[in-house]
Amino acid sequence: MTAATGAETDQRPGLPKRFSASVALGTLLQPLNSSMIAVALVQIGVAFHAGSQTQWLVSGLYLATAVSAPTAGKLADLFGARKVFLTGLALVAVVSLLAPFSPSLGWLIAARVLLGIGTGAQFPAGVAMIRRIADQRKASAVGALGILSIFAQTSAALGPSLGGVLVGGFGWESIFFVNIPMTLAAAICVLRMVPPDVPREIGGWRQVVREIDLPGLIIFSVAMTALMLTLLSLADQPQWALLAVAVPAFAVFGWWERRAATPFVDVRLLVRSKALSLTYVRTLLTYTAFYAIFYGLPGWLEQARHLNPTAVGLVVLPIATLGALTIVVATRIAHRKGPRPLLVVGSAGLLVGGLALALAVHSATPIVVLVLISAVLGVPNGFNSLGNQLSVYRAAPAEATGSASGLFRTSQYVGANFAAVAIALVFAGPASDPGLHRMGALVAIIGAILLIDAVLMRRRP
Repeated sequence: MTAATGAETDQRPGLPKRFSASVALGTLLQPLNSSMIAVALVQIGVAFHAGSQTQWLVSGLYLATAVSAPTAGKLADLFGARKVFLTGLALVAVVSLLAPFSPSLGWLIAARVLLGIGTGAQFPAGVAMIRRIADQRKASAVGALGILSIFAQTSAALGPSLGGVLVGGFGWESIFFVNIPMTLAAAICVLRMVPPDVPREIGGWRQVVREIDLPGLIIFSVAMTALMLTLLSLADQPQWALLAVAVPAFAVFGWWERRAATPFVDVRLLVRSKALSLTYVRTLLTYTAFYAIFYGLPGWLEQARHLNPTAVGLVVLPIATLGALTIVVATRIAHRKGPRPLLVVGSAGLLVGGLALALAVHSATPIVVLVLISAVLGVPNGFNSLGNQLSVYRAAPAEATGSASGLFRTSQYVGANFAAVAIALVFAGPASDPGLHRMGALVAIIGAILLIDAVLMRRRP
């Protein structure tokens, strides 16, 4: 079996957990900052006399991460993953120190954009560090990637709870200040645990611009920004003119990258590697379903089931916590069987959970049943997260690990914006039973598509 099928056994010794945990400590900043802000929006709106504009505090970070993650990955491949990882941490620390003193909402949104750029560097640079050390030691990276997934799932689960405690006790400013000790701890751990980057000769600025592929980076940023803004506008007032910018920009980007000596995104690799390209599509669909559940179900519980926020948090807690717990099981399976069984289990879980929402839930459903359904919806998260992450790791060349991991992160946040549009369309107003049933049907359809793809994965060359 080839690596693309993901069916081979990997019995090599794993990387030391202290090394993996030091890298993972920095990668949790992005999901934590994505989820903590949800409980601070109301207080921020009052502080700056703002209404719906506060949603740009969420969208701005997603947009910045989607664009900056592949950029950081490319820089990690060229100049050293450890340097990029630590630079991202430094940017997060500086922005988190200054953001609470923003004189207006616009400045605070700008700070969140910079925060997205800083936190966007951690995952691709972290995976590139793992790849470098694993190759040097001839070790398996499965356990290290599993630890990254555990940290991401746990921080996403604890983000709203931690944010609620901080905002309630210390004000909205505290969700920024909390990043400072975390970045310092992550930086110290990486400096102590991760060997320095291998020195590389870098010529003058002309060579640097050529190696980075600055034109490709700029075209990609324009195309991705226009696409993300188009998706964000669909839920309210569609801005189709932005799509007229995105489509030609992506076409020009593909034309340029196929001719670039050192492309920003190796389009030729994506054409050659069916496994890698399909993994990005799979990741986009997976996170469309995940974020539709993660944000759509709580809204229904509060508006249609009439639960208070504390009860809502308890009902949906299994979605994130079980995702973290199942990664432990998924890691053991991946060592023996590769990513394919994880994707089969994860896709089947989405299918079953979506059908449960579509057919078995209404506003009078007992709480215990809702908790059980949340548990079913939580099971796929760990399997899908590690399965897709491991698929990218195995399909990407070692020298392009950072870039490939950055595009993996971009796929996630394009999926998050698709989910925002899907929630607005299926509910079409206040959350209701019919809207939840439509959302469940959407999740089930995505789960069925992903399950068919995972089953057919064995037959691919």
